[in-house]
Amino acid sequence: MASSLIDYLDSVKARDPAARSRWEVLLYPGVWALAFHRVAHWLYGGKLYFLARFVNHVGRGLTAIDIHPGAKIGRNFFIDHGFTVIGETAEIGDDVTIYQCVTLGGTNPTTGIGGKRHPTLHDRVVIGSGAQVLGPIEVGEGARVGANSVVTRDVIANTTMVGIPAKPVPVDAIHYSPGFVPYGTPCGEDVDPQRAKLCELEAEIAALRKDIAELRVITQPAQQAKSA
Repeated sequence: MASSLIDYLDSVKARDPAARSRWEVLLYPGVWALAFHRVAHWLYGGKLYFLARFVNHVGRGLTAIDIHPGAKIGRNFFIDHGFTVIGETAEIGDDVTIYQCVTLGGTNPTTGIGGKRHPTLHDRVVIGSGAQVLGPIEVGEGARVGANSVVTRDVIANTTMVGIPAKPVPVDAIHYSPGFVPYGTPCGEDVDPQRAKLCELEAEIAALRKDIAELRVITQPAQQAKSA
């Protein structure tokens, strides 16, 4: 158990450059919120719903993070800062990072599948601050959701989503490694959706100009012979 705790603290420290030691990480509200949730989820699984809710209530009051006891959470889950809400049927994989003011929210129960109303986040997902991920959707492995984005549809693995509604954008590989993007939000100019579209159009124009130049080279001798 001690080794598991050390591994968890090290995983948080690796994702937060502000952390100087494991002892400092132990003071993080996200770490305490997860600890309360582990207890509440165990009680929830034993159908001790009132006790589960009581533990959830205490944890929410101390950490400003509300994780429903029914939510399923994997290893090395890290909530950086707080003010996050995670719904009852949410499922979270391993090594997932969520920043402050995020909602994993539900939809009308009649629109869910088998009572599933909340999102499923696969391994190594990063959700930026203020993002709203809503409904029984799936966020694929390694995907990133930018700050203040609203996601209501499935997200393909290793995709970066930004905007309202969220749309995929290219990641600035110069400034960010493909493994982890802090806050799930790339900041380079070349990840702006409009700029990305403009770059595509410029590339198409350049290709058309090249084709026209090649056609001129091919047809020019024939035209010269005809005129002679």
